[in-house]
Amino acid sequence: MIRPTTFVMVALGVLLPAQAPAPRALDPFTGITAGGEIMPGLFSIRATGVSTRPVKDAADRFLAALTQDQRAKTTFAAADDEWRRWNNVHRAARAGVSFKEMSEPQREAAYALMRASLSARGLEQSRNVMRLNGHLAELKKNFEEYGESLYWITVMGTPSDREPWGWQLEGHHLIINYFVLGDQVVMTPTFLGSEPTVAESGPHKGASVLLEEQAMGEALMASLDEAQRAKAIVNASKPGNNAQTQAYRDNVALAYQGIRATELTAAQRSKLLALAGLYVGNMRDGHAKVKMSEVSAHLDDTWFSWVGGTGPDAVFYYRIHSPVILIEFDHQSPVALGVRGSGPTRSHVHSVVRTPNGNDYGKDLLRQHYEAHKHNPAHGHAAPAGRRH
Repeated sequence: MIRPTTFVMVALGVLLPAQAPAPRALDPFTGITAGGEIMPGLFSIRATGVSTRPVKDAADRFLAALTQDQRAKTTFAAADDEWRRWNNVHRAARAGVSFKEMSEPQREAAYALMRASLSARGLEQSRNVMRLNGHLAELKKNFEEYGESLYWITVMGTPSDREPWGWQLEGHHLIINYFVLGDQVVMTPTFLGSEPTVAESGPHKGASVLLEEQAMGEALMASLDEAQRAKAIVNASKPGNNAQTQAYRDNVALAYQGIRATELTAAQRSKLLALAGLYVGNMRDGHAKVKMSEVSAHLDDTWFSWVGGTGPDAVFYYRIHSPVILIEFDHQSPVALGVRGSGPTRSHVHSVVRTPNGNDYGKDLLRQHYEAHKHNPAHGHAAPAGRRH
């Protein structure tokens, strides 16, 4: 169904009204950069030794469980721009098949795909975002715009052991882009958030998201001495939203800010890696280790920055930024709960993980694959085009 109006996300997370029916036009993909220029040679097609067969098999079973009509609107080409049309707001047109319209066996197959692709913690966090969206529907008595089952899955390309493919989960506060090439995985952009961050009542009481990411960010900041803090804190005031790389922000030029990891002690560097590992650890354990080895290799070129206060109830934004990973955590202003447009609150949180320098959605690996095999991404390995609805 196409809603009469929707919202698109622009810089700094501000919501602006827009018309829904036509998919938003996309600029040619460049990727997140630190200064407008891509750093070449950061990513390569290689064997990781971590099998993706369980993910492929789960995707095959999911597609087999769908009806012909459902598959037609759920499958896209591996190189389709549908990857880039995700939107983390609740009023957005979606492609694919939703959990709401799935039968129980289809729903189980969809959860099995998530289970095969994510770590236990990543699955629980994702499910808790969905549960909290259901909790929000109960609080607002609005089951049209919010709900645990208002999440859509699309599959890009044909699940394969050798050819590029992937899947996407899209809905309010939960976006997972999962690109697969051989035994390599790129799981960015990934967006996790919620309003509220904890269910205090109802059937999902106790469900929570991003509390550990919040606490570990505070702990890292608390470990800095006065001189280090002076470098890390970009702005001690946080009157609004600060996230820079949410929906439709694939090509942002984002300068390194804050304190460089070379200026941290060994213990602080360990804290920084552990914090990054929380986000990377939403992937299956084997692929998370592969990614963290990449993150560790670029630790000297990693920056940590902070906006906001540092007190026990302070609201804040932090960023971890290197040539191979970008992580943003942001306390946001109320949208569904509280006074819209008032200052940020700990009850509304967004997080985004990106792969800078052109490898979000596995784009750089996909480019190298097509160059090596002389494939035309529009032919030979394309799935039928789905549609936004």
